[in-house]
Amino acid sequence: MAKPAPFFRGAFTAIVTPFTSDGEAVDFERLAEQIRFQAEGGVAGIVPCGTTGESPTLSDDEHRQVIETAIEVGRPLGLKIIAGCGSNNTQHAIELQRFAHKAGADAALQVNPYYNKPSQEGLYQHFMAIADSCDLPICLYNIPGRTGVALSPETVEHLAKHTNIQAIKEATGSLDSASEILSRTGRGEKLALLSGDDSLTLPFASVGGIGVVSVVSNIEPKKISALCSAFNAGKFDEARRLHFDLLPLSRGLLSIDTNPIPVKTAMALLARDSGTLRLPMCPPSKAAREVIEKLLVSAGMLAMARR
Repeated sequence: MAKPAPFFRGAFTAIVTPFTSDGEAVDFERLAEQIRFQAEGGVAGIVPCGTTGESPTLSDDEHRQVIETAIEVGRPLGLKIIAGCGSNNTQHAIELQRFAHKAGADAALQVNPYYNKPSQEGLYQHFMAIADSCDLPICLYNIPGRTGVALSPETVEHLAKHTNIQAIKEATGSLDSASEILSRTGRGEKLALLSGDDSLTLPFASVGGIGVVSVVSNIEPKKISALCSAFNAGKFDEARRLHFDLLPLSRGLLSIDTNPIPVKTAMALLARDSGTLRLPMCPPSKAAREVIEKLLVSAGMLAMARR
């Protein structure tokens, strides 16, 4: 049976978690500001408590409060909320999944179990147990560079048969992997494919991807949203123009240092975040910070922020 894949169409911001300057607490007032900025930028939705949101450093209470704030602030503004609920402890992931469902999230992002390095059968059983736990749509999150294990296209094919497993955030960096997943899952009819890498959003769209979970949209929501709108409307000349316009930021902010260090530094330079990170994430070197600043100047963003 075909699934409602269009729900996942467009740009979703992997929103950062702002902290107070001492890093001791989540800055919920600033989080609300950032959510409003995303709504003004026209994105389809936000993804709180993902990798970019430094979810491993959040306490369980903070994690839940960030999700609740995203829903309370974002929902009235028309944003869809895909709550980060992943864990390498299946029971914990189920608890977060049920919490997000009860809180009113639209869907959940479920990452490959990290550190454990389960087999493909273990991955299958993990995600199926979560999908069976409550009636909340799931976006799988395939990011082997972070987790040490990748979902194979064959395993994704089997998982896509579950009615609650409706999308995948593909962050393998492989167009071949994305193509095979789409080939095995009805070319988008059974499973929506979202890019997990900003620089690959348009290449993935060429084979059937319908959107992105974006890091860069923390600072450029309008352009990322416009990129997705263009290729989903078949306007590939416009999409290519936006792709190349965004490429320096897409490549730069994800290659200078570990995410979310560069994007939080960029947001601090733009006076949109304190830039505070929680250990083991730490500020970039002076040289890296200068490169980030140059990227923003080249994009015409830093001058705008300083006017």
